Amino acid sequence: MPNDRFRSLFRSAQTSSVHRYYAASMRLLDVRTFVCVTFTAGMLSGCGMTSGARGNTSGANATRPAVEKTSPALIAEGQRVFRFDTFGDEQLWTNTLRLHEVVEKSVDPLTALKVGFKVDSEVLPSGILEKVDLKSPATTVALLKMNAIVGIQATVDASNHITQLGVTCAFCHSTVDDSVMPGIGRRQDGWPNRDLNVGAIIALSPVLSADKKAVYASWGPGRFDPRYNQDGKSTPLVLPPAYGLAQVRNETYTAEGPISYWNAYVAVTQMGGRGNFSDPRLKIDVKHSPDLVTAKLPALRAYQHSLLAPPPPAGSVDATVAARGRAVFDRSCASCHIGGSGTDNNGGTLHAAAETGVDGAYAARTVNKAYRTTPLRALWQHPPYFHDGSAPTLAAVVAHYNRARTLGLTEDQQRELVEYLKTL
Repeated sequence: MPNDRFRSLFRSAQTSSVHRYYAASMRLLDVRTFVCVTFTAGMLSGCGMTSGARGNTSGANATRPAVEKTSPALIAEGQRVFRFDTFGDEQLWTNTLRLHEVVEKSVDPLTALKVGFKVDSEVLPSGILEKVDLKSPATTVALLKMNAIVGIQATVDASNHITQLGVTCAFCHSTVDDSVMPGIGRRQDGWPNRDLNVGAIIALSPVLSADKKAVYASWGPGRFDPRYNQDGKSTPLVLPPAYGLAQVRNETYTAEGPISYWNAYVAVTQMGGRGNFSDPRLKIDVKHSPDLVTAKLPALRAYQHSLLAPPPPAGSVDATVAARGRAVFDRSCASCHIGGSGTDNNGGTLHAAAETGVDGAYAARTVNKAYRTTPLRALWQHPPYFHDGSAPTLAAVVAHYNRARTLGLTEDQQRELVEYLKTL
């Protein structure tokens, strides 16, 4: 455990982290002062919507994208919600699952990093990692007290006991750039945390039965089943990116609704937040008073819409080969992936699993019983692919569609197509 001098460093770091957050918010305002977020009229119907569903939003009533003007202040507030707001979900993670006890007693920083926790290096005092015991759970508690673990909020008392612990959107949908060491670096909001083993973390709860622990532990890193606690079935999905959504009408793999619908569903039914969510199609009707979710959805959406898909690293794409790949893409893929990075679901189209050769077990559990064409954004960044992660590489994706859709692509054309996909 850190000595008194070390505790003092952590107390000062807590204060400085708050100042750094507001400084970062001001930089965000400077960069995005006149941001205009483009998205479809279908999303406009959800603008400021309550967390209840508004019918099947994947229908044919989609129109061309409209333009929404948003304010820098709204985006900054959305960033705060995305990074730091638990929506009161401590009721699940602390009161029900009692994971605060497990973290305090058993999760040292090295173990935390192994299961995919990320540490925000910008709130750490210089040189602090060389002075702490990374094999001590007490150091994890100190990091939580500093607000340094991405996507986790904790209340730590004067005796360094965790009294409350909850998670935020950033837990699954942010990572770090590993600039200090693997798992420790600057935040990358919107990047899916494909290292995060959510199921293994939940399985640490002392209150779960052995059979439920086994299900959660079976999911593996970067996967989560957002319906297991609703229907008792387990077909986990890969965590999707939360960037590049500005022109995407329906966020989910199966297009149940626009981004605010899914934000509300996850906040209330998966994170355990104290909010309202109602969807008669799913026979879900959850109400809390006060509602800590609904009023925050517009700001959260504005921030997510402001997150651009990251470009491929310099020198990682052969431009000549990619140019030939674009011609292949336009012939073979563009009818569904509209405009390269778009989706025909913006016009209401859904695809049966058999049509694309993917597993249909998850779709069968949903309202629409089919899949949306996934918008292609920063594909270089987030393998594995498909809703269930069954394609480990882009080459595997192309080979799959070449078989399933009988595209007739040569090996050279497949290689060229992969190179183009890396640019999207």
